[in-house]
Amino acid sequence: MIESAVHITGVSKTFPIPFTRRSIVAVRDLHLRVEPGEVYGLLGPNGSGKSTTLKIILGLILPDCGKAQIFGRDTSEVASREAVGFLPESPYFPKYLTAFETLRFFGKLYSLRPAELSRRVAELLELVGLTSAGDRRLGGFSKGMLQRIGLAQALINNPRLVVLDEPTAGVDPAGSAEIRDLILDLKRRGITVLLSSHLLEQVQEVCDRIGILADGVLVREGRIGELLAVENQSELIYGNGTSDLSAQLEQVVRSSGGQVIENRKSRTTLERLFLEATRK
Repeated sequence: MIESAVHITGVSKTFPIPFTRRSIVAVRDLHLRVEPGEVYGLLGPNGSGKSTTLKIILGLILPDCGKAQIFGRDTSEVASREAVGFLPESPYFPKYLTAFETLRFFGKLYSLRPAELSRRVAELLELVGLTSAGDRRLGGFSKGMLQRIGLAQALINNPRLVVLDEPTAGVDPAGSAEIRDLILDLKRRGITVLLSSHLLEQVQEVCDRIGILADGVLVREGRIGELLAVENQSELIYGNGTSDLSAQLEQVVRSSGGQVIENRKSRTTLERLFLEATRK
């Protein structure tokens, strides 16, 4: 049986409120699976538990109960993170380093050998489109360029799982499109991506499955196509037909010389699904 890239079972996490006897439930009885090779989108409004969930997966905090695993290893084990790359929402890099020096620094943290490190740095700079900027100091980088160098450092150790927390935060539309294409390229390479984002249109374009958190509870989960299908409604899309075909069914379309292009369920939008799922 193939192990899940991420497997969370019955995880709950509560944080005490300082100077009071009260506490906040950040995550409640969470069950979640991310399968190898898929792009999974974790959505939710502010305070829904997304960041807490990512921190538990990365082993930065421990759950009060339940367990979280990465490729079968408990996230409390340091070894579980050997196959993980992480891009935080607001990454910080020393501004005096160049892009080349930054990637070499992170590569050395993973004990990459000199020959392998040089090859890997050149490969990643090309992947994120920063080869020509390799000798530029990060202090002169735009927000989009910093996000791309952040993605490159998340890939320096050839991870099997990449966790991206708001990878397009503060990035202009062109930079956002570039990062979207990079995520799709990771998918083509067979790398599992766990993505947290507020940009629902982008999530809809790149994710295979999504989970929506609200008040620490996973309220909706599934494949994009299934979640966006409108119950009890279907669409009939046809071409090469006459105007009177609009009220007819597929059989009439064909008998009248029209061509049925697609017959599928009507869909809502991811934004509407998100708002309905998180509405109190």
